[in-house]
Amino acid sequence: MRSTKKAKSIKYIFVVGGVMSGVGKGVAAASIGKILQSRGLIVTAVKIDPYVNVDAGTMNPTEHGEVFVLDDGAECDQDMGNYERFLNIDLTRTNYMTTGSVYLSVIEKERNLEYGGKQVEVVPRIPLEVVDRINKAAKKAGADVVIVEVGGTVGEYENILFLEAVRMLRLKHPNDVLLVLVSYVPALGAGGNELKTKPTQHAVRNLNSVGLHPDMILGRAHIPLDEKRKQKIAFMCSLEEQDVISAPNVENIYEVPLNFERDNISDRILKKLSLRPRGRDMKEWRQFIERSKNAKKTVKIGIVGKYFGTGEFILEDSYISVLEALHHAAAAVGVRPDIQWLNSEKYEKSSNSLKELNEFGGIIVPGGFGTRGIEGKIAAIRYAREHKIPYFGLCYGMQLAVVEYARHVLGLKRAHTTEINPTTPHPVIDIMFEQKKNLTEKKYGASMRLGAYPASIKKDTIAFGAYKEPLISERHRHRFEVNPDYISRLEKKGMIFSGFSPDRRLMEIMELPRKDHPFFLGTQFHPELKSRPLAPHPLFVAFMKAAITKK
Repeated sequence: MRSTKKAKSIKYIFVVGGVMSGVGKGVAAASIGKILQSRGLIVTAVKIDPYVNVDAGTMNPTEHGEVFVLDDGAECDQDMGNYERFLNIDLTRTNYMTTGSVYLSVIEKERNLEYGGKQVEVVPRIPLEVVDRINKAAKKAGADVVIVEVGGTVGEYENILFLEAVRMLRLKHPNDVLLVLVSYVPALGAGGNELKTKPTQHAVRNLNSVGLHPDMILGRAHIPLDEKRKQKIAFMCSLEEQDVISAPNVENIYEVPLNFERDNISDRILKKLSLRPRGRDMKEWRQFIERSKNAKKTVKIGIVGKYFGTGEFILEDSYISVLEALHHAAAAVGVRPDIQWLNSEKYEKSSNSLKELNEFGGIIVPGGFGTRGIEGKIAAIRYAREHKIPYFGLCYGMQLAVVEYARHVLGLKRAHTTEINPTTPHPVIDIMFEQKKNLTEKKYGASMRLGAYPASIKKDTIAFGAYKEPLISERHRHRFEVNPDYISRLEKKGMIFSGFSPDRRLMEIMELPRKDHPFFLGTQFHPELKSRPLAPHPLFVAFMKAAITKK
């Protein structure tokens, strides 16, 4: 007997940006998703990047921000991190696409005769491929709503085919598609509080030119939109006033969903998409924000790295997940983190500068690649070890901690990683065997050890005390590892490998005994990628607790 059960209707919310880049589309999309989650809906998110790069793995973090890695190894834009943190879900490569990956897929299908010998044209094939990928992501998640962030700015050539996909989908499902424009509203005047709506009007005209009109506008400004500005945007852009939402700057990005709800955004979305709410619950979210805002005690955390300065700008996007993980952990233990950037190159020029590390409750050396500033990082690690300053090394930060220990405790003065010195007589960090072929053949994209891998945790260690589990899963992004030839020598001199692959071939966590140091720990993986506001990462919580108690 044939089933008469009706297929689940998917609702689509597209988020696009107007006027300029960097207006906060990712946070807006994640916030809308969080709000709809709180109304009882199943939500997933998709990011579309308008770059020809097949993924984000080969992009420079100083230009594009951090590369966010998913469980399945996909290297993505940092906005995928926002989606996971806000929605507290694990996404997959299905949830991310670029111009390059879409074209590559279409070309591969053409080569495999999947178009039945038909002429393959950019339109409609590229937009249809985009729609197909969005639907796959929604169905995989069993979602009621899929939120799709279209990268770039309306009016650009780069994202026009993605906007065509929105137009085609809306034509087919007029009652299931909502278009949200996040538009910058600049301010002029003596006090800088005279908000100007004309750029937003032009952004809407740009959308009109490709056959689209926004259902809702989020006005991004440094202050809340006043009623007069809302009325003007609504009138000039053919919207109801309730569909113009104020999106002012906030101290904490996790406040954005609460800001949106002050303008009743969820009620408007539910009405427009004919969705029934199943309650309203943001209690835990509000409690997290209150803990963050009400913390009295401050703890100073120093992050030693090289991607911080470009001219006079501080590029926090390079390590955004590390920053967010610190904030999550700080809220969990009731403190406010004072995070300061420490350029490792200055420690190479003056060892006297290292004394400033005494001012910090804890030091982090995050992931990275390349030779610049390496000796400065190693000097900072040594200082933290010898002066018992809590130290947390992430990926490269763990590898350099092993190098430092080999040099100054084992006495292997020329010990190094072969990534920096291929001819070192003591390669305590060496390239993974399976990676040598990739580098020889110049296969750099998506060729590292990527994604989630299991690790066994040794009991009676800092790591086990944090995880409280014998087996964990963490995300990786690296080519080099602790050289197995040196493991026993390092252990004999006091280093503990408290985490390792189930076959004991790869060292995942190194630490020093608590009797020798309050917290000296490094991970080969990237724990920051799995930290969430409502589920802070246990190692970051342990590090923050050690930083609080540092004398």
